[in-house]
Amino acid sequence: MKCSVYIATSADGYIATPDGGVDWLHTAGNLEADMGTEDMGFQSFIDSVDCMIMGRKCMEMISGMNLTSIQWPYGDIRIVVLSNTVKEPPTNLRGKVEMYSDNIQDLIIKLESCGLTHAYIDGGSMITSFINLELINEMTITKAPVLLGEGIPLFGKIKKNVKLENAKASAFQNDFIQVKYSVNYL
Repeated sequence: MKCSVYIATSADGYIATPDGGVDWLHTAGNLEADMGTEDMGFQSFIDSVDCMIMGRKCMEMISGMNLTSIQWPYGDIRIVVLSNTVKEPPTNLRGKVEMYSDNIQDLIIKLESCGLTHAYIDGGSMITSFINLELINEMTITKAPVLLGEGIPLFGKIKKNVKLENAKASAFQNDFIQVKYSVNYL
């Protein structure tokens, strides 16, 4: 199964403030920029995946947004949340996500056996876990033009060097910069 990352960070590499906040994403950059219908490739990416795997903290952050069905950005793709502590999703995510508490490799095998071929991996600790298992194939990282100074970093402890290759960069009118890489485990 192909596993891809699509995530935004501050320019100094944080995905959230120390308390998990991501409101800075809505105030960073040139707010006057005419983005037209530009979504920085998110819809195209979502259209390319058939499942999503995220961690509990990511699920809780999404739950806290209280998105309406019109605001829900993931369409009807299958979403699996990995957690060893939470067994039931929050009320507002019931029917949208399923909980899983077993081995990641077993989950990949289970999803492949259902005919799924491309997973969106989201959440900092989840991304790190997948990298350490050498499961991430590509990463799209969008840097917001803001320095947070502290917070939750995109990557945790990586067990060995990972080479990022075939960089493709895009700059957007709102001053965000996006780089897409393929991943090569040395």
